Amino acid sequence: MTLVLASNNAKKLAELQALFAPLGLELITQGALGIAEAEEPHPTFVENALAKARHAAAQSGLAAIADDSGLCVDALGGAPGVLSARYATLFGAPQSDAANNRALLDKMQGAADRRARFVSALVGVRSADDPEPLIAFGRWHGELLTAPRGEGGFGYDPLLFIPELGASVAELSAPQKNRHSHRAIAAATMVDLMREVWRLG
Repeated sequence: MTLVLASNNAKKLAELQALFAPLGLELITQGALGIAEAEEPHPTFVENALAKARHAAAQSGLAAIADDSGLCVDALGGAPGVLSARYATLFGAPQSDAANNRALLDKMQGAADRRARFVSALVGVRSADDPEPLIAFGRWHGELLTAPRGEGGFGYDPLLFIPELGASVAELSAPQKNRHSHRAIAAATMVDLMREVWRLG
């Protein structure tokens, strides 16, 4: 079965390919099929993931999966949330991982409560009008550092420290991250749902 990933993020593709390997799926990006990215106007991860999955399925005629994910910080009322990828643009800076990290550190200056978590909402649809989308959530709890640590990963990985692992996410190897991450947790649930509902694997 071919599954279209509603993303053009190569690092996200690599992570999800490894996580969905047990099902023997062929995962291809929408960009490889010439499909433009969908609008993400919604305030929640799950609504945006559903919109992206439906868009990719409608344009490709294939089953699709979408991940909408980001960082939620308790002291900021859940921000950056669904705006995680473009957080710096809210403050007039260009969109980049480094700029997003700087903007978040600026907002968190002096904050005592540094609890935060990565959130991933995965949505799978067999077609654009699938009445029974599969929905899986993953949450990975940690604490925000006051300066970036580590060279791996992407996004806010250098800023989220995982106490149980004694490292920032950016200090973990790719296999370590794929064992513990929010996306890994959501993907494990999604694999179970695909086996149960879609009869895969």
